[in-house]
Order: sequence, then C-alpha cells, then structure tokens
Amino acid sequence: MTEPIGDGGDQVEVAHHGYISDKQQYLRRLRRIEGQARGLSRMIEEEKYCIDILTQVSALTRALQAVAMGLLDDHLEHCVMDAARVGGDEAEAKLKEASEAIGRLVRS
Repeated sequence: MTEPIGDGGDQVEVAHHGYISDKQQYLRRLRRIEGQARGLSRMIEEEKYCIDILTQVSALTRALQAVAMGLLDDHLEHCVMDAARVGGDEAEAKLKEASEAIGRLVRS
C-alpha cells in the first residue's frame, strides 16, 4: 500500500500488520485472557482444589494458543504472501521468520 507523504506528494510504502483488521477482536480476547490469569491467581490465593486450578490453566493455555494461531494465520496470509509476491531477500526472510515462529509454537 502506498500513501502520499509531505507536500510533494511523494509515495512511500506503508506496511500494515496482517492482524490489523481483527485488532479489536484480538484485544477483546486478550482482555478475557488477562481476566482468566487474574482468576488463576485468585484461585491459588484462596487455596482452591489443584484439579480445578489445572483445568483453568488448560483453558488459559488453549485461549493463548488460539490467539497465536490466529496471528500466525494473519501473518502468513498478509505479510508472507505480500513478501512472496515481491520475491527476493524479503520473501526468504519472511518465510524463515514464519518457520521460526511455527517452531516456537510447536515447542510450547
């Protein structure tokens, strides 16, 4: 995407992150996850049953994984695809970056 800058009408490439169209949805999900994490702390403070806490940890983990997968999907559909269209070093760098991110997610 190009946008004019300054008075001369010069064009500059402006990159937007792939998740930008879903930004509010991601923020809502993360606020919910924040609340879940606070709830876990409260459960421990109140000495709740171990299995109940573990159940909530599992739910929190799944929620974070869903956010991660959504961000990864957006990154592949936008950032990586755009770089692939351009080709060259940029495309190779984005593919390597995506592969490393996938590797981190798989290990977690």
